[in-house]
Amino acid sequence: MTKDDSRPYDLEERTFEFAKANRPFPKKLPRTIGNTEYGKQFIRASGSIDANYIEANESIGKKDFMMKIKTCRREAKESGYWPRLLDCNGELDSARASLLTEARELTNIFGAIVRKTER
Repeated sequence: MTKDDSRPYDLEERTFEFAKANRPFPKKLPRTIGNTEYGKQFIRASGSIDANYIEANESIGKKDFMMKIKTCRREAKESGYWPRLLDCNGELDSARASLLTEARELTNIFGAIVRKTER
């Protein structure tokens, strides 16, 4: 861990913690059809980041690795999309902002991995 930051250096652990942290969030929201559906999509996308990163680490070649990392980037972007559609009624806005920040940071990390690997 960094000195002034509680996020792990290990990206596999960080993506796992992100997925785990997202699971309770939709349960705290007002029960609406939109929140139910968007919440499900949010949980799926955030969990998919970690699952695909694990697969990337076990890839059978550079093409396979790139495909999985690009999927991680896509799912991280999606994890930043769905929470924006959730109706928090102002109560959970700070929690949502925190999740959106982490989704954006993960998108940037996976984007950097793609750029470095393509060189």
